[in-house]
Amino acid sequence: MARFAIIVPPFTGHVNPTLSLGSELLRRGHEVGWISLDPALQHRLPAGGILLQTGGGRSSPEQQENDAYLDKITSKSVYGIDSIKFLYEDVLIPLNRYMYADIRQQLLQFVPDMVITDHQLFAGAVAARQLQIPYATSVTAPAAINVMEDLPGVHEWEEKQVVALQQELGWPGDQSLDCSDVLTFVFTSQLFFGTMQLPPHFRFVGPVIQHRKTAAAFDWERFHRTPHPRILVSIGTTFDHAHKRLFFARVVEAFGGMALTVVVVSDPGLFETVPDNFIIQKMVPQLELLPHLQAVVCHGGHNTVCETLSHGLPLVVIPIAYDQSHVAGRVARTGAGLRLNFNRFKAHHLRDAVMEVLQQEQFREAAEQICSSFEAAGGVSAAAGHLEALLTTKQDPVAGRGKMQPAGKGS
Repeated sequence: MARFAIIVPPFTGHVNPTLSLGSELLRRGHEVGWISLDPALQHRLPAGGILLQTGGGRSSPEQQENDAYLDKITSKSVYGIDSIKFLYEDVLIPLNRYMYADIRQQLLQFVPDMVITDHQLFAGAVAARQLQIPYATSVTAPAAINVMEDLPGVHEWEEKQVVALQQELGWPGDQSLDCSDVLTFVFTSQLFFGTMQLPPHFRFVGPVIQHRKTAAAFDWERFHRTPHPRILVSIGTTFDHAHKRLFFARVVEAFGGMALTVVVVSDPGLFETVPDNFIIQKMVPQLELLPHLQAVVCHGGHNTVCETLSHGLPLVVIPIAYDQSHVAGRVARTGAGLRLNFNRFKAHHLRDAVMEVLQQEQFREAAEQICSSFEAAGGVSAAAGHLEALLTTKQDPVAGRGKMQPAGKGS
């Protein structure tokens, strides 16, 4: 049995794959702890998982500052290339600086045999290197790697930000540690990632979809009663209410009264009128809905796209910020859907695009090919196997460690 420490930022899309991976490691008899800033993660851990919370024990003003910071990074609206600058300068660098000391302390107390750290939480890689603990990297946003090929100038700027913080934290040199040089998981398939070749220690394991529970009520009887094709419209929380109202007004204009059932993830209060063929809710049981849909309209969030493609469904993607443009580009290039421009599309563009992916079989066939490539990549079983294989090349598990108190039965 080995002990693994998984270091995650407080972002749902980055946490979810680690819950499945950690569950598999626990099933194989290993001990797994999650180092996180989010105390609510305790209730999501698999049975036997351990929360090693950072940020605890801070003074009240420091905790208030932390809460304000988390609110800021989850509510600010940024678009296009400006979102990359915001991501590093206002989110990742402050987050890594804030968590570093606590990450190091938790590693000293937990004494793992191996660290698995998120590619955006490079402070975990710095602490692991300083403490001479082998580490693997979890890449939940593969566009962060592809940017090297697509936008080399942006990649160089990103690397400079990472290296500067590493040096501030006491790690010398000018090589970024954000991706492990022994094992880096990429949570997609080579087919969806693209033709860029990566070193052999980069392992494509496919998207890992956490089978989460949702308390969202849903009118399944009405949903199944409709004879029409069903689509989902979901654009996340990336931008403000004024832009959302405009976007959803176009959705209503595009699909209101059509022979479609349109499920929209949104605050119903943003709609002036609700067509009879619309179901609008703040939360929906998305994973349960996907097997019953014919297409998805989304903003290009990597998780939503992968969940959709894992069911062999075509997409219409309207990217807004961060890595969404790259993800939308991959959907279009693989033939699994169409891409629209957020700033320029009109209602008729959206309607035409959705009807095209619904009516032309090649979009669904391409989506099904990507689905097959995800399955072939191996998922959590393959990832856990790579970790165990890497451990056999390292020293024996550390002796004399105290047993940590695990979580109870989780979701």
